Amino acid sequence: MVSRRAVLKALLTFGAGSTALAGYALGIEPMWRLRVQTYRFTPPDWPKGLRLRAALIADRHAGEPQMSVARIGEIVARANALEPDLHLLLGDFEAGHRWLTRRVPAAEWAAALAPLKAPLGVHAILRNHDWWDDHHAQLRRAGPVIGRVELEKHGIRVYENDAIRLASRGQPFWLAGLADQLAIDRSYDASFNKLPQELRRGRRYSGLDDLPGTLAKIRDDAPVILMAHEPDIFAQVTGRVAVTLSGHTHGGQVRLLGYSPVVPSRFGNRYAYGHVVEEGRHLVVSGGLGCSIMPVRFGVPPEIVLLELGAAAA
Repeated sequence: MVSRRAVLKALLTFGAGSTALAGYALGIEPMWRLRVQTYRFTPPDWPKGLRLRAALIADRHAGEPQMSVARIGEIVARANALEPDLHLLLGDFEAGHRWLTRRVPAAEWAAALAPLKAPLGVHAILRNHDWWDDHHAQLRRAGPVIGRVELEKHGIRVYENDAIRLASRGQPFWLAGLADQLAIDRSYDASFNKLPQELRRGRRYSGLDDLPGTLAKIRDDAPVILMAHEPDIFAQVTGRVAVTLSGHTHGGQVRLLGYSPVVPSRFGNRYAYGHVVEEGRHLVVSGGLGCSIMPVRFGVPPEIVLLELGAAAA
């Protein structure tokens, strides 16, 4: 027979363990951990001899206490130390939750990113929170959003359904970037008041992305790297794209044994995190750096992704 003392001891142990786990998920993993996650592979039809290193920075969600300007500076220094050929910023610069002691303005987080340096430059796409937090852009149903303006002040090129031809050690490739797939919040009227549920029509969010139009700008057979914040677009990406790079999901923010209970994707865990290969097509989904909805991470620490293309798999 189990004694009352044993039951109380078990309850106290469970309570202490739960408190410790909650403290880790709230205060340790999201704020103090930072890892470099490396993916090394060669996509189909990748040109022989073309080797490319890219540092991927996704989902910073600037806001104190978790993502201060000082924290962004640490991430920048760590990314520069990887000595990539180019830096790719995969969107969601603005904070995505209410649990902030201070919201970091776009002018500050953009300036904190300015020290990023690489031979082939720094390139960015903008994503849902960058659009949703700019009320004037929502009213116009058009950009540029404040984040784009501030990034471009520091020489960071921003892509919205655009592509550019680059070369690494004399070998060409294309870098393309989609506009956001969830940019416009249609639940607001012209005065930015929330509409009653019965007056809303269809999807709450609509996108500005144009995948066919973006790929139509590719003028030769050099390989294509596609930046697309929400990974759901991968289901429509053809084999013409060597690799699609995404963020948005944060790996679910809570991930246990390769499974995330909640993923902001209509495909669930299919595109939640990591290197996905389907029918020879490659997708890399970064776990990102910040938090959305709730300031919690467990089992998916903040990360910079180092992508090495044209190199032998580890």
